[in-house]
Amino acid sequence: MLLIKKGLVYTMETSVPVITDILIKDGKIFKIEENIKPTNETDVIDASGMLVFPGFIDAHSHIGIAEEKKSGQVDQSNEGTEPVTPCLRAIDAINPMDSAFHNAIAAGITGVMVGPGSSNAIGGQFAFIKTDGRCVDDMIVLAPAAIKIAFGENPMTNYGTNGNMPSTRMGIASLIREELFLAKQYFDAEKNGTIQKSFGMECYRELFEGKIPLKAHVHRTDDISTAVRIAKEFGLGLTLDHCTEGHLIAEKIAESGFPAIVGPSLASRTKDEVALSDFKTAGILQKAGVTVALTTDHPVSRIQYLPLCAALAVKEGMDEFGALRAITIDAARICRVDDRLGSIKVGKDADVVIFDGHPFEISSSVFATVINGKIVWKKDK
Repeated sequence: MLLIKKGLVYTMETSVPVITDILIKDGKIFKIEENIKPTNETDVIDASGMLVFPGFIDAHSHIGIAEEKKSGQVDQSNEGTEPVTPCLRAIDAINPMDSAFHNAIAAGITGVMVGPGSSNAIGGQFAFIKTDGRCVDDMIVLAPAAIKIAFGENPMTNYGTNGNMPSTRMGIASLIREELFLAKQYFDAEKNGTIQKSFGMECYRELFEGKIPLKAHVHRTDDISTAVRIAKEFGLGLTLDHCTEGHLIAEKIAESGFPAIVGPSLASRTKDEVALSDFKTAGILQKAGVTVALTTDHPVSRIQYLPLCAALAVKEGMDEFGALRAITIDAARICRVDDRLGSIKVGKDADVVIFDGHPFEISSSVFATVINGKIVWKKDK
C-alpha cells in the first residue's frame, strides 16, 4: 500500500482543493480522508506543503510512434501509400522505449491518447495508454479508442500533389463518406444475417456501436463544420482535434455538442491553416460551453510542456480550474476513460502527481509521479 499524507489535494471532483490523505491499495484509490494511520506494510509520501493532482492526460499525441530520434525509421505515424487505412492499429507501432515516455512521467503526464498522423483521410485506430511500461499490451487502457480522420492540407498534400485522390477538401469528405456508408451497409446487413465477416469493416464496429468516436484532425472553420456534418449524417461520436479556428465559431461548436481537443498552440505556424493558432482558443471554446482538452500533439511540441500549454491558456483568458480540467477530468471524459482516470476518487486508478508548487508556475517541479499505485518518478531519485 502507498499513503500520500497531508497534501493539498485537487480531486477534480470539486473545484475546492482540500488537505487530506490518500491511501492506495492494489493500484486503486482506496481511501481519501484525514489522518489515515499507516501500517508496517505502508509506504508513505509526506506531501505536506505540496499539491496533489490526478495524473495529467494528453488527449492527442503520437508518442512512441513518431519517436524522438533522427532516423527516418522511427516515424511510423503515417501509412502514406493509400488514403483510407482504417484497420491500422496504433498499438502495433508504439515503442515504449521512446525517451519521450520518461519525459512525460517526469512532467506528471500519466495517460496519453496515441494514434496515426494526419496524412490519410482515414488513418486508423487510436489507443489510450498509460505512460509507464515496457510492453504496450500492459499499458493499454482502451484500444481501439477512436478512429482517426483528417481534413485539410495534410491529406491533400500527401496525395493530391501526386495526382491522386484526395486533391481537394471535397475529395477528402467524399472518401470518408463513402467508407462510412459502406460500413453502415455492412452492419445493417449483419443484423439481417446476410453478410460474412470482413476485416476491413470490423474495425468500425465500436464506432457504429457508439463506444468510440471519430477523431477528426481539423484546423479551419470549414473543416470543423464538415467533420460535424459528416458525424451527424451517420449518427457517430466525434472529437474536434486541434480546432485551431474554433474560437471563430465557438457557439456553433457548442451547438454541435462535440468536444474540442485544442493545440498544439505552442508549435510554430508552419502551415496556412494554422495561421490563426492562439492560446486564447481553448478559453473561448470553454466559455461557450464546449468541453475542452489540451494537446501538445507530441512531437509537434514536446509532451512535457502540456502543463505549460495549460498555463499559457490561462494567461490568455482561460479559467484556471477549467485549464486543470482540460488536462485531467475533461480530457478523460473526451477520451472516454473517465470511469478509471481524470480525478482522485475512491475506486479509480491510482494515477497521481505531486508538485512542489502550482503546475502552472514555471518554477514548479514534479516531486513524485504515481501510476497504478507505483511510484514511477521521484525528484530525489
